[in-house]
Amino acid sequence: MTRSLWTTALALLLIAGGTLAFHAEPVDDPEVDAPAPDFTLTDTNGNEHSLSDFEGEYVVLEWLNFDCPFVGKFYGSGEMPRLQETYREDGVVWLSVVSSAPGTQGHFPPDEMNARNEEEGGQQDAILMDPEGTVGQMYGAQTTPHMYVINPEGTLIYKGGIDSIESTNVDDIDEATNYVVEALDAAMNGEEVPTKTAPPYGCSVKYAG
Repeated sequence: MTRSLWTTALALLLIAGGTLAFHAEPVDDPEVDAPAPDFTLTDTNGNEHSLSDFEGEYVVLEWLNFDCPFVGKFYGSGEMPRLQETYREDGVVWLSVVSSAPGTQGHFPPDEMNARNEEEGGQQDAILMDPEGTVGQMYGAQTTPHMYVINPEGTLIYKGGIDSIESTNVDDIDEATNYVVEALDAAMNGEEVPTKTAPPYGCSVKYAG
């Protein structure tokens, strides 16, 4: 079976199993150009982080599920670690949030999550555990990945899919418009963010219940 046929077959099987969310409707809350909701979560090393701790800095929130093939596209290719490292060097705080409930796809105990992240090459500042899904639902996170960009004033300036091509095909990364890159680069250069919302795509967040 060719790679493209395999990708299509995999996507169809996952859709049948209810694990994917294509063209998910954008959420109404939180609103773009409004304050991002504050929260406190514990990371995989046992340290607490609040969004308000990062006042004065750009923050990226990335909803994460390592067993999702859409997430695998960006980690397996090295693209997500590259973005994390690049923007952290520019002073951006990058937080990955795991809202998968215990017993569901994507949830691992903290030590296993750290080992998996090392295997995947993750370069984020922290992986925040949200097993009850409180913060995920606060942000209306629907898919993995689902991306949010917050400016130094604490304003949400982008929410939605990571890019413009909804697929698991690594070859599409270079062809797509990366909305997170677009938002960060524009805002950090004092320009208006050209795309403030986009439909999230990927695997559904595995909330409790």
